[in-house]
Order: sequence, then C-alpha cells, then structure tokens
Amino acid sequence: MNGLTLTLVAAAASLGSVHTLAPDHWMPFAALARAEGWTARRTAAITAACGLGHVTVSALLGLFSVFLGLELVQTFGRRLESVAGAVLIAFGVAYGLWGLHRAVQRRWHDHGHGHTHWHGGHLRPHTHASDVRLTPWMLFLVFCADPCVAVIPLMFAAAPLGWPALAAVVAAYEAATIGTMVVLVLPARLVASAVRGTWIDRYGDALAGGVIAAVGLAVVGLGL
Repeated sequence: MNGLTLTLVAAAASLGSVHTLAPDHWMPFAALARAEGWTARRTAAITAACGLGHVTVSALLGLFSVFLGLELVQTFGRRLESVAGAVLIAFGVAYGLWGLHRAVQRRWHDHGHGHTHWHGGHLRPHTHASDVRLTPWMLFLVFCADPCVAVIPLMFAAAPLGWPALAAVVAAYEAATIGTMVVLVLPARLVASAVRGTWIDRYGDALAGGVIAAVGLAVVGLGL
C-alpha cells in the first residue's frame, strides 16, 4: 500500500468518524431504544445494520461516479442529502403520532384488563410483534436514503490506483462510520434508559418520535 493510498484510507476513516458525530446518526437510535425497550445488543445490531445501509449507498454512489462522472453523481447524492432531514422529520412525526395512538390504547387497555408486562427493565404494555419488526426496517430505509457524498471524491481519487486501493478506502469509511455510530449510541441509550416514570413509559414512543423529528429539524435548519 503506497503513500497516496494510505493517505486516502486515513482520510476516509476520519471522514467516517467525524460525519457520524452529527446527531441524526445516533440520537434516533437512542430514542427508539428507550421507547421500544431494546437491549444493548439489539440496539447495537440495529444501529450497525442502518449504518451499513447508509455507507453502502454512499459507496455505490462513489462507484457510479467512477463510471458516470463525478459531478453527475455528486449532484444526485446532494439531492438525496437535501431531503434526508425532511424524511427524518416525517418518520419522527409519523412515529410520534403512532406512539400517541398506542398510548391511548394502552390506557384504555390497562383500565379494562391491567395487561402490562416488564420489558427492557421497565413497565410496558403488550406490543404486537409486527410493531417491533416494522420500526427497524423503517429506520433502515431512512438511513439508506441519506448517503454521504463527501466520500465520493476520495473514491474517485482512489480509482486510478486500482481496485485494492478503492476497496481499502471503502472499507475504512464503512468501518469508521459504523463503529462510531455504535460507540455513540450505546452510552446515549444508557442515559435515555435511566429516565424512569409511569408517564415516560406510557408516552415513550410519542416522545421518541418528537426527538427524531427535532433532530430532523436541526439537520434541515443547520444544514448538517
């Protein structure tokens, strides 16, 4: 591995770590982990899967740039980035409204049957398996629609050095991005899980949706 390849690999790893510090890359997972009662292992797995979707779409755009031209693909990627915040807002609002609806159902259900159970260390009512499966997939699609076009010039620069150099740049970027996401999400999940109370447990899904929508608003407002 020559000096230029090493420089590009280091740049890709740095880019992957730094761009992941933006709150939209970890706060939604912490909020949903608290609301859904995910374990640390499940939270890490879902975060890593969504991160893989995020970086894979970015890498595919980079590969297309090698064949179709850098400017064309970057323009397409930036358009996807520009709507990512709006998609996150829409997801947060939809999840929050669904959370409110479920909270009302819980209240009436608990009134009539008192059917609750312990989940994730705190009291939660019965949830349908389809609810649990749907949320991670929705989050996965949201992250797939939010590529990082900043890695594309690095891949474009690595292409003339051969496929091994290009693969090394992609691997460094993916490993740094996914690793940083998991490292940030797990402590945030612990902090969120430490917040207890009947009201928080009942309206946790609605609050999680509000947090995600607020992060989306920050992304749009600050141009993150």
